[in-house]
Amino acid sequence: MRRLAIIGSTGSIGSSALEVVAMFPEEFSVEVLAAGDNLELLRQQIRTFSPQFVSVRTREGAMALKEEFQGLEVGWGEEGLKEAALWPEADLVLLSVAGSIGLLPALAALEGGKDLALATKEVLVMAGGLIMEKASEVGRQVLPVDSEHSAIFQAMGGKREIQDLKRIILTASGGPFYSLPKEELSRVRPEEAIRHPVWKMGRKISVDSATLMNKGLEVIEAHWFFQLPPERIEVLIHPQGVVHSLIEFTDGSMLAQLSIPDMRIPIAYALAYPRRLPLSLPRLDLTAQKGLTFHPPDLNRFPALRLAFEAVRAGGTLPAVLNAADEVAVEGFLQGRIGFDKIIEVVEKVMERHRNTSPRGLEEVIAADRWAREEAQKLMEAV
Repeated sequence: MRRLAIIGSTGSIGSSALEVVAMFPEEFSVEVLAAGDNLELLRQQIRTFSPQFVSVRTREGAMALKEEFQGLEVGWGEEGLKEAALWPEADLVLLSVAGSIGLLPALAALEGGKDLALATKEVLVMAGGLIMEKASEVGRQVLPVDSEHSAIFQAMGGKREIQDLKRIILTASGGPFYSLPKEELSRVRPEEAIRHPVWKMGRKISVDSATLMNKGLEVIEAHWFFQLPPERIEVLIHPQGVVHSLIEFTDGSMLAQLSIPDMRIPIAYALAYPRRLPLSLPRLDLTAQKGLTFHPPDLNRFPALRLAFEAVRAGGTLPAVLNAADEVAVEGFLQGRIGFDKIIEVVEKVMERHRNTSPRGLEEVIAADRWAREEAQKLMEAV
């Protein structure tokens, strides 16, 4: 039985992971749940899965849970996340929190000798070199949870590197506005941007999908996951969301992973790896498909992908700056402070102002992240 710590349990990935656990109670036990402020859902999860330790965002929330669930160990804040990642009774940590807050628990999990199932792409975007080096040093695995990276991982037979690989191709739905004229992007409202046409996701990642920044972050993540230079990573728009990604060999042959667009499939693969679980989900009906289309992304209308490739080619602290500026700008858009069309404009200006360096440790990555957030806030105030 695999013993799990699920960090981000009330989000879309965490909730789907718990659905998988409920399907296979003989395969998994939930030792740890960590969430933010959704205490109502967390209470339901505690009653269903009986974890040993729970962490929430605030001390007030932690005290309320401690009073309600006698004998349950409870933490909060940054220390609570670290404690969740280091919990001795867990052997696999599923990390699915949004944004850079996942960096410290990711490192803690590896340092604590845990395998890491990673859904928080910002972790590798900010500090991919440090994370993968730590995983190698302690002999633990970092397993992809994102559908695209899971697809590549599956096509490669569960390996990080294979012979005769020419390139990998990440597919993108294009989001809800890919066919919208560029001049109309300024009128996009937050409630429209969070309605993804294929996947059910959180607010931040839905906006990133709409700008194509999500795919840009995935390019950087793929660079670290599979140790490939950006020149061997490509992106194609695939609106149907059936082909989740592909690999191409040197002889021109390709392998792809196809399935219905349901995150429980890559989540289950990561949780049970190297085995596959007999999921009771609808099967992909190829005869019902009206066509599978692919075309190159329009970097003029959606420059976020171009910025991500620039960041991964430059390396250093620039990817962390890209990520931090995007987090701030997306939040500014969701709050109504800037328009949809200004999100990537803010990110690009912050990147232009950054003095790129090669980080020698986590402190320098965090410093670059903090600087970028401050710059992004200044730029939004001037918009």
